[in-house]
Amino acid sequence: MLWTILGWIVFGLIAGFIARAIVPGKDDIGVLRTILLGIAGSIVGGLVFGLLTVGLRGFQPAGWIGSVIGAVIVLVIYNQVTGRKRRSRS
Repeated sequence: MLWTILGWIVFGLIAGFIARAIVPGKDDIGVLRTILLGIAGSIVGGLVFGLLTVGLRGFQPAGWIGSVIGAVIVLVIYNQVTGRKRRSRS
């Protein structure tokens, strides 16, 4: 059980950091929110993949690519809802 939780934390951290690197601009969300972003991205990626392929079959986390895509979607929505990301002045 402990290893499963630690695995989700590491997986979420890596997927969250990759998503933050892909989405342009600066994100000051911290490590905990980055982990939660990656975990939520895995869930969203699993839902999107399930809908596009075999249909929705309940909770199913995605693999690395699906998790990063899901994390990007979650990060963009989070930035829109909270207004955290402002366009930089050029």
